[in-house]
Amino acid sequence: MAAERIVVSGLVQAVGFRPFVWRVARRLGLRGTVCNMGDRVEILVTGPGAARDALVAALWSGPPRARVLAVARQPDLYDGGPGFEIVPSVAGGVSAGIVADLATCTACVEEIRSPAARRHGYAFTNCVDCGPRFSIVSGFPYDRARTTMAGFALCASCRAEYDDPTDRRFHAQPIACPACGPRLRFVGRGAGSEGEAALTAAASLLLSGGIVAVKGIGGYHLACLATSDAAVALLRGRKGRPAKPLAVMMRDAVMLEAFCRPSAAEQQLLADPAAPVVPVATRAGAPLSAGLAPGLDRLGVMLAYTPLHALLLARVDAPLVMSSGNASGCPQVTDDAVALRDLAGIADGWLMHDRPIARRLDDSVMAVVDGQPRVLRRGRGLAPEPLTLPPGFAVAPPVLAMGADLKAAFCLTRNGQALLSHHMGNLDDAGVADALLAALTDYRALFAQAPAVVAVDAHPDYRSHALGRRLAAEAGLRVETVWHHHAHVAACMAEHGLPTDGRAVVGLALDGAGLGQDGTVWGGEVLVCDYRAARRVGRLAPVAMAGGDVAAREPWRMLLAHLDAALGPDGTDAAVARGLAPALAGRPLPVLRAMIRAGVNAPACSSAGRLFDAMAALLDVAPARMSYEGEAAMRLEALARGADQAADSAPFGLRTRDGLAEIDPAAMWRAALRDRGDGVAPARISASFHAGLAGAFAELACRTAQVEGLDTVALSGGAMHNAVLAETLAVRLRAAGLRVLLPVRAPAGDGGLALGQAAVAAARMLEGV
Repeated sequence: MAAERIVVSGLVQAVGFRPFVWRVARRLGLRGTVCNMGDRVEILVTGPGAARDALVAALWSGPPRARVLAVARQPDLYDGGPGFEIVPSVAGGVSAGIVADLATCTACVEEIRSPAARRHGYAFTNCVDCGPRFSIVSGFPYDRARTTMAGFALCASCRAEYDDPTDRRFHAQPIACPACGPRLRFVGRGAGSEGEAALTAAASLLLSGGIVAVKGIGGYHLACLATSDAAVALLRGRKGRPAKPLAVMMRDAVMLEAFCRPSAAEQQLLADPAAPVVPVATRAGAPLSAGLAPGLDRLGVMLAYTPLHALLLARVDAPLVMSSGNASGCPQVTDDAVALRDLAGIADGWLMHDRPIARRLDDSVMAVVDGQPRVLRRGRGLAPEPLTLPPGFAVAPPVLAMGADLKAAFCLTRNGQALLSHHMGNLDDAGVADALLAALTDYRALFAQAPAVVAVDAHPDYRSHALGRRLAAEAGLRVETVWHHHAHVAACMAEHGLPTDGRAVVGLALDGAGLGQDGTVWGGEVLVCDYRAARRVGRLAPVAMAGGDVAAREPWRMLLAHLDAALGPDGTDAAVARGLAPALAGRPLPVLRAMIRAGVNAPACSSAGRLFDAMAALLDVAPARMSYEGEAAMRLEALARGADQAADSAPFGLRTRDGLAEIDPAAMWRAALRDRGDGVAPARISASFHAGLAGAFAELACRTAQVEGLDTVALSGGAMHNAVLAETLAVRLRAAGLRVLLPVRAPAGDGGLALGQAAVAAARMLEGV
């Protein structure tokens, strides 16, 4: 009989691909072998042609978490053995990636709940369909010896399961049980404890109002009762996190329903194997602490995604805050000794285990926007699954893109695949730059990446820019600078498969800030983009940022700039005197106005994000100084969702200025002040503002599309994380007959910027620009 060699490329590591091939081949009566080659799975097979064709057809569907990108077939002289076998792996790098960590499957949940099961109550239960993957792998091919489970020798019972093709733990690399696997221990008040006693001690401390550092898959969490105002206040005080929303973990869907009102789409997303944090509405009267998400109408929740979390929540029988295990502004802790040292001023106890964490992974955050799940932060459960780049990119030189300073993440591309890293944090925070460089070294070694060009944001003062230039200089590589808002739009284009030689799109890039091509601060831009270049055709009318970067943290400064631009100083002062702009009362307005007149530390800014800050200040929902990025805008969005009826669109003007179409908010400010004076509810004013701003940008996009002969609009930038704005924009643009692209798998904000930088740099390299 004829034989052939079949090579399968794609996401085929840590998804049970070899056992899947073994089962299909045996069912079809084929003889041969399947081997993990690191960057691919190789099958040598002999048998009837129809059976071999059936095997190849089955490969494309694969196990549930696999993503096959290519199947290559060629004749071979292999004469086959007596049956079909899985043979030892061959070491090598991986280009397409490994599956991300997977939430505990239903079968394993039932097992840890069953008193008769061997793994009853065992905190590290997993199988081929669930459990740790990226967080434990140290090399490829994906075998136990190349994971942090290498130090745990299998007992006879686990070995039997591992070798049994009919068992769901057949070749499950992290397999473990109480006899041979990782063990829990609790460190805290009094004597330490292990195993089930450790869980009981941690639960007791939580129920008494204490804070427990819990070692999870990708790092430590700081946990406390989400139902206790005192416990939440204690955590916020110790961590130095006064207002930033805290994520809450629910035991299961039953507990979730008792406290929250998720939509059907949100329920489905919460149950996904990625187990992301998802913002959902809470139930009226639910006994949750008011301090979980101050000023917001939604709470970020996730379901227990490991047996450890499920067992702990079962003992506490209440939702738990699961905040990143770190002091404010520092990377999440992964090492046990560091956790005992650095979290000593925050935690009252530590629930630990002896399975090492190979790499830090923050929880992923996703939301349902415009009817579809979209990534807001890429981390555990999502990274490092690759993104397939559009046609044309497969032959581009490999690129390293450094991303931005906020929500830092890098991107590596090769062979038409993009590896967008997990969330790193903000590069200005202590230790984050070092963590990013360490993660970059890790990715490059793990996935055998050797970039030929380094792409950086055009802002010369960005730390990511400096790091990229340093890395390029050390390796003798070319540096490609990419304008911030071009990269935002290009990221959206790339993940939607727009080819390198395709038509341009209208890009709406709305965010907090990014350096523009004219040297000013942009953030409310209408662009005409392809991958190689972007041309600005419209903008939000610029105003001054009095105090520079300080104005990005103190919304009242932006309110002053906008009101003065709309009404003049006398008009602003009159509004303050009437009590219509209390955020400006008692502020040093003459000093800021002098700065603006003199052009001293008052750069021009066309930012949509800063406009949101200003409106939040007017409606008195913004703090005098924000404690986290986006705080004012998120509160304004929550306010808009609370409007009791559909709001009319606030009036925004459209004009031409300096050769650009420009959105003028002056009329909107006059209307908002009039509504304030008439006692209109702030929620209605906010809803009207959102509708008006979306309408103005939609109108400008439609005009641009008509003039330029384009039919597609790409929406990107951090403001697209605002569901009210994004959905209103999408509805209006579609009503005008335009195709609308919104980011899905890469964050719309700076967390996805590196993908766009990489796409731009690769396209330019292809053109020889």
